[in-house]
Parts: sequence; structure tokens; C-alpha cells
Amino acid sequence: MKKLLLILAFLALPATAEDTRQFAQLTPQAQETLRQEMLDNLLALNEILTLMAANQVREAGQVAEARLGRGAMGKNARLPFEARPGPQMPPEMHNLGRNSHFAASDFARAAASGDRDQAMALLPALTGTCVTCHASYRTR
Repeated sequence: MKKLLLILAFLALPATAEDTRQFAQLTPQAQETLRQEMLDNLLALNEILTLMAANQVREAGQVAEARLGRGAMGKNARLPFEARPGPQMPPEMHNLGRNSHFAASDFARAAASGDRDQAMALLPALTGTCVTCHASYRTR
């Protein structure tokens, strides 16, 4: 009986919930740049987590700095304006993006010291900026 009630309750839920995230209106070109950047960031995060799991802390820091840290900021500046997501984002969204670069560099500095515990303690700040932005904003 409990299973039947759970199934009925599930079926009563709306098929699609309303997306309440703030809409960030970007040009199609900027949306594509941002989409590719987010995929690249996801690959970098996966590499960092894999290296940390293998206790290759310094290497994880190198990946974080090179691909996500302050050194990765401004890589879209060479693109035409319509393909640059940063200037088209709401200011708070853009700040989250900048904060993610800062968090990656903070993690990278800790990892460069070889202190796994300190690096691990800073990792949630890095992934947390991703979660906050994706939970707060949408482009479609």
C-alpha cells in the first residue's frame, strides 16, 4: 500500500517545475562561449579531484591554477564583444565567476605547499562558487 501511495504522490507532481533562477540574457555567441568554458571547467575539476584522490596534491594545484585560477581570467578578452559572456552577465553572476578564479588560486597555493588537509579544506570553496552560480542563474 505504501508503494502505491508513493507512486500516486509522485505522479501528482508537476512534470516540470518552474525554473526560478535569474535569467542572464547573453547573445547566442556568448552562450556558446560560456557553455564551452563550463564544460572545460568541469573537466578541470574532475582532473583536480582525481589527482587529489591519488594524493598528487601539488599536481592538482597546478591544474587548478592553470585552468581555473587567476591565470585563467580574461581568456575571452580576445573574442568579439558579442562572444564574451562576462560583460553581458548580471554583475552578481560575474562576481561569482571572478570569485571562482580566486578560490581556485587559493586552493592552488595550498596544494603547492603539499599540505593535502589544507588543500582539501579549500576545495569546497572552489566547487561552492560553481554550485551557487548554477543554482542562481540560467542562460536559457
